[in-house]
Amino acid sequence: MTDLPFTLDQLRILKAIAAEGSFKRAADSLYVSQPAVSLQVQNLERQLDVPLFDRGGRRAQLTEAGHLLLSYGDRILSLCEETCRAIEDLQNLQGGTLIVGASQTTGTYLLPRMIGVFRKQYPEVAVQLHVHSTRRTAWSVANGQIDLAIIGGEVPPELQESLEIIPYAEDELALILPAYHPLARQGIVQKDDLYKLQFITLDSQSTIRKVIDQVLTRSGIETRRLKVEMELNSIEAIKNAVQSGLGAAFVSISAIEKELQMDVLKRTRIEDVVVNRMLSVIVNPNRYRSKAAQAFIEEVLPQFSTHVPSPAHDGHGSMAAAVLPVET
Repeated sequence: MTDLPFTLDQLRILKAIAAEGSFKRAADSLYVSQPAVSLQVQNLERQLDVPLFDRGGRRAQLTEAGHLLLSYGDRILSLCEETCRAIEDLQNLQGGTLIVGASQTTGTYLLPRMIGVFRKQYPEVAVQLHVHSTRRTAWSVANGQIDLAIIGGEVPPELQESLEIIPYAEDELALILPAYHPLARQGIVQKDDLYKLQFITLDSQSTIRKVIDQVLTRSGIETRRLKVEMELNSIEAIKNAVQSGLGAAFVSISAIEKELQMDVLKRTRIEDVVVNRMLSVIVNPNRYRSKAAQAFIEEVLPQFSTHVPSPAHDGHGSMAAAVLPVET
């Protein structure tokens, strides 16, 4: 085949229509007219000699051929973006883009500080932060849409062979209480004291909730006996609820630095129990690793964990586990 039957612009249009569900919204997202989008689709279908959309319904639905082209088109566009980043790298970090991913808690509380450090050293590099679930973030790394990510959950089994999963740091999930709570003054509580508390948690399907339940169960605590007062969908909401005296909660130590400094929340320890989860850095070893990504891994990551020598490897190709520092 000497001439390809499609252009990159046509693939971008196809992807936009599939994402937006209509020709008009796709045209708006691409800042072109709807007739221009329709014409490109007609040309593409004529060149391929197959229909790409079922035009009977209100929403633009891809045909089987359309889904197939979209699947390959995503990979082609991703590779084009990777090529552009590789070429930008020739400027030796005087430009280009670094795309970092994270799961919810690390993306909200840890990554902004890391990116701030990186931007001070490399102000010409544009940095994007994508915060999603661990599963979605892992797939984005696998597809080359994200350069590297820091996650607190488990990588989907189907991706574990294709991604490099590097243990990075232990993140303590601390028990927090209102500053005026009687148990907060003790500093250390007994396991049986947990059954007297009312807990505010994330929903039962969240990664953090599962980690907490697993660690408590291994420590001899019957999680079914813990009284869950309410389930909320954000760490900020949980912290505010605890601060208002509605209950106790387990949250990442990285999420409560300001509250501990302001003395509006108290971090309480459980005798003989430490609730930790492992944060991991994930990268795709089969994708081009930009100089910006390499600089972030070697120069920024070690600054946010203790006992990790730069570039923080254990001699077996894995980053040594460490404990995240926290100001108290």
